[in-house]
Amino acid sequence: MKKSHNPYYRGPVSDHFDGTRFFNPGGRPPKGMADLLRWQFAGGKARWPAHNPSPFEQVKPELSVEGERLRVTMVGHATLLIQVHGVNILTDPVWARRASPFAFAGPQRYNAPGIELDDLPPIDIVLVTHNHYDHLDVETLAALQEEHAPRIITPLGNDTIIRHAVPDAEITVVDWNDRVDCGDDIVIHAEPCHHWSARGSRDRRMALWAAFVLETPAGKIYHVGDTGFHDGINYRAAREKHGSFRLANLPFGSYEPRWFMQDQHQNPEEAVRGMIDCAATHVAGHHWGTFRLTDEGVDEPRLALERALDAAGIARARFRPLRPGEIFDVPAVASAAE
Repeated sequence: MKKSHNPYYRGPVSDHFDGTRFFNPGGRPPKGMADLLRWQFAGGKARWPAHNPSPFEQVKPELSVEGERLRVTMVGHATLLIQVHGVNILTDPVWARRASPFAFAGPQRYNAPGIELDDLPPIDIVLVTHNHYDHLDVETLAALQEEHAPRIITPLGNDTIIRHAVPDAEITVVDWNDRVDCGDDIVIHAEPCHHWSARGSRDRRMALWAAFVLETPAGKIYHVGDTGFHDGINYRAAREKHGSFRLANLPFGSYEPRWFMQDQHQNPEEAVRGMIDCAATHVAGHHWGTFRLTDEGVDEPRLALERALDAAGIARARFRPLRPGEIFDVPAVASAAE
């Protein structure tokens, strides 16, 4: 094993870890500083309104969803409340005003969270897919720990970041292809996605990123926090390993300019191809409209998604571009619209 200068993780070399940094097998690393500056000074950003309020009011979720029901409520960006089989699961919880290490600078919210933090039902599990600030907010995790003490499941190295801010958290650390038995007939699998990680300029790819597959009595759920399309390799692999999905939570925003973003953020057309490749009956679309991270206009992801669905002959109701406060009661597969 190489000598590691990694502050988050030390472990054996693998097909996606070189002893210091993680990588996407057969994939591409993130662009460097020169390309970042080229993008930032290109001046191609579309204008956003001062605010982008959701048409849905903030909600107070049910305490529990039972039986064959599966409910997803959008909080904002990549933060979703998944309620299934009496278990409440939060993904990448961020209630912060900015997706940034700074309180005074960085991408700010253009709409309020769809659920107030104090209105959450009891949270059993938190899934943290990677350590970018729009997905891992330690202040939110600390607040959740104080009120709910959930089990946090996250890929290698992210536990170090979380533990520094939330020392008493119950954290289960996973590598790709690991499985976690969560009880109540819930099993969570960590799966590959094409992305990267960093909290600053010196820790690139030193913590792992992952997607998750949730096995539940009400059906399988595929949750992807961030990913480049990567020729659909990981989508097809998920289908081959797990079969079809009642629901996939797929990102479809923050994708322009393509020359810079295509390896880390899929666009709406690619998200539709991913839906097909992983055999998802329904999709909860996320990662759009809350934080302005890239160049496209605030509503362009939704419009481009509609065009992509129409071109693929897929009913728009099957791929829902969720907005904060929106509730998606996912139909059972047997009654799902074709």
